[in-house]
Amino acid sequence: MVRSSKRKKMLKTALVASMSALLGIFVSGLVLCIGWRKIKRKGKDRRKEGMETPLFDLDTIATATNNFATDSIIGAGGFGSVYKGKLLTGQEIAVKKLSMNSGQGAEEFRNEVVLIAKLQHRNLVGLLGSCIHREERMLIYEYMPNKSLDYFIFDRERSALLGWKERFVIILGIARGLLYLHQDSKLQIVHRDLKPSNVLLDSNLIPKISDFGLARISGDDGKETKTRRVIGTYGYMAPEYAIDGKFSVKSDVFSLGVLLLEIISGKKNRGFVHPDHHHNLLGHEYIGLSQAWLMWTGGRASELIDTGLEDTSGKSQLLRCIQVGLLCVQMLPEDRPVMSTVVFMLANEGAVLPQPNQPGFFIERGSVIDAKSRNEDSCSTNEASITILEAR
Repeated sequence: MVRSSKRKKMLKTALVASMSALLGIFVSGLVLCIGWRKIKRKGKDRRKEGMETPLFDLDTIATATNNFATDSIIGAGGFGSVYKGKLLTGQEIAVKKLSMNSGQGAEEFRNEVVLIAKLQHRNLVGLLGSCIHREERMLIYEYMPNKSLDYFIFDRERSALLGWKERFVIILGIARGLLYLHQDSKLQIVHRDLKPSNVLLDSNLIPKISDFGLARISGDDGKETKTRRVIGTYGYMAPEYAIDGKFSVKSDVFSLGVLLLEIISGKKNRGFVHPDHHHNLLGHEYIGLSQAWLMWTGGRASELIDTGLEDTSGKSQLLRCIQVGLLCVQMLPEDRPVMSTVVFMLANEGAVLPQPNQPGFFIERGSVIDAKSRNEDSCSTNEASITILEAR
């Protein structure tokens, strides 16, 4: 009887110990599970924190775009596709759906949302909100019925719809938008990717600067910032940024200068080197100066003007804008005007304009040369470095 009682007592003790162990394992697992869910929730919250614009759910955007139908696509690029949509309220929207393989990652996406939410200007595109669903990322903008600037100025038929009066309004609007970014906004932003496809036009052809994925906040002193990752678009990057990775508000001024010359000429600047040198605004195959520079110094600047601009009554204003464009693309950043000066020169015909110096890039014997290097007495090949440029 005693043995039987002891055996029962041992079994009871073992059973209690086993149940205690199982309960401990269960509690530990429950704690870990709750902890993991909290971590995941914090991760999601961290992705969304700072985003002051509304967050749309996927069903709302899918309904607006007819489930992302192909006939709703109004634009496409390396970043993904842009869809036209209409909310249940009747408001038309443009949905920028980022591709999984897009060079614009989570950092650029959040950067664009956070920055645009803090910016309000007539010449900046309005961001209505964003949508994040698992790995899907979308930006919802106000719809621009006239698409982008490059849709007009580089097409022979459509460019005829933009006379000089319309083009000047567009130039001045872009300049004022850039002035706001550089000086008048609280953040003082460098856009870093100003180009025709990033200038949208509303129903009244009012320009709106868009795509702030690469934008960075500038310091109050306006000094250059250096980056090892140079991202941008060939033909619009300033030499100090393309070659040395240094950018500042003056880098944007250079891009504006290129854009201004393109609007006037109707020709695209195709980057540093292009087989058809006569269509490269900033390159000339014979004497290493830009085509625009050569025409200006040779007293033939009027040859740069788009043949479709028949209205000669604004010729003096056209020539003035060419001079402003050349001032913006000067080699040294310190020689380029700040945006407040650019807007003043564009808006006031009575203002005296300085003569522009040589542009930043020129082509000599088929090679791209930064004019800055010509001022140096010597250069060692061991000191040379290569920067990888990531085109967008």
